[in-house]
Amino acid sequence: MLNQTKLEGKLLLKNGTVYQPENDKLQQQDILVQDGNFAGMEKSIEVTDDMQVIDCDGLVVSPGFTDIHVHFREPGYENKETMASGSEAALAGGFTTVCTMPNTDPPVDRQEAVQFIRRRQESLLVEIHPVAAATKNRAGIELTEYGDISAAGAVGFTDDGSPIANSGVMRRALEYSKIVDKPIIQHAEDLQLRAHGLMHEGKVSISLGLPGIPGISESSLVYRDILIAEYVKSRLHLQHISLADSVEIIRAAKARGVKVTAEVTPHHLMLTDEAVRSFDTNTKVHPPLRTRRDVDVLRKALVDGTIDVIATDHAPHALEDKEQTFDLASPGMIGLESALGVSMKALVASKITDLNTVLNRLVVAPRRVMQLPMEFYVPNSPANLTVFDPEEEWVFRKEHVYSRSHNSPFFGTKLLGRVKGVINRQHLVNFGLNG
Repeated sequence: MLNQTKLEGKLLLKNGTVYQPENDKLQQQDILVQDGNFAGMEKSIEVTDDMQVIDCDGLVVSPGFTDIHVHFREPGYENKETMASGSEAALAGGFTTVCTMPNTDPPVDRQEAVQFIRRRQESLLVEIHPVAAATKNRAGIELTEYGDISAAGAVGFTDDGSPIANSGVMRRALEYSKIVDKPIIQHAEDLQLRAHGLMHEGKVSISLGLPGIPGISESSLVYRDILIAEYVKSRLHLQHISLADSVEIIRAAKARGVKVTAEVTPHHLMLTDEAVRSFDTNTKVHPPLRTRRDVDVLRKALVDGTIDVIATDHAPHALEDKEQTFDLASPGMIGLESALGVSMKALVASKITDLNTVLNRLVVAPRRVMQLPMEFYVPNSPANLTVFDPEEEWVFRKEHVYSRSHNSPFFGTKLLGRVKGVINRQHLVNFGLNG
């Protein structure tokens, strides 16, 4: 259970290093919260007897992280995850806002399903924005009702878990999404090229005797969809980019002014196809783990802005889904609780970039891509803050997981950067703050 407290009275976060998105800087500041609302930020705020004080010396205080790609499985697969358990996992990772995918049962392909999610999230400590199905029943044939679904609160459209394979349907989806000013979000994977592949096609797959998934299964669809988006002049967001070739296609498209954005997962920034040698089914993901060259290119692309966002693709699966032979196991891994630690290890510990860049890709860029409110530290508005230790090294273990599922290949891995507390919706969730 989360250690959560409803905030009443004054709470002072003292001596913290505060990330300020408007200028992308880190500065030492004190933050005052009154009854759960942001009440002020100054270089030094005097301590008074009516304050609860938390010493944030050595800690970073940031606006809450946003993850634009999670699977909370409700309705239909509550044995794997629910909106409640997924929200606890999100908070443990420092996320106060998430966008959920529509591959539930039934899928989120109509107005009522979107309204169900929006109602359910009101009682939780994480703000949940549903992404609706781009086609009815995610079948890739007939578009959903974009107008009604947008009005109900959907922030985008995707058939995630499956691509929009038909190019004609993709064109119509981009045309209709332009009318409602929402992005089409594509799982860029040609299923015919993927076929029965189980991992990246290359030297490792050959040595293991496992059927491979060629890189062109991703890059070919990335290229096609960018051309269609460019023709239609509509917004396209590409999920979980994993390939160096895809990065070059996206970079060239952005240079031409195409309205394309992209995300990368922490696991694609950290792991290569060498991890599959363990035959740990938690390393089975779609798209698959790629080569060292791909990982290096992805890291640099995230830093230079070719890839916009870090998104977890948090994909919980029950034990029986993963305790199978590699060919039968479900693809995907959880990622919320480990996201900061994996991203920091992949990007900061390796000296690829600095903390500011990581925070921009977790705080600012996701909200820009999904057109969520970009106002931070607004007086008299509910405080939305994540506090973490950027220098703590810690070993990720199963007891750190709040998700209903435990399908992660990172258990036993030393990570960098640990969430200590989250303030959102007038509550403090404490994972190790002193005060």
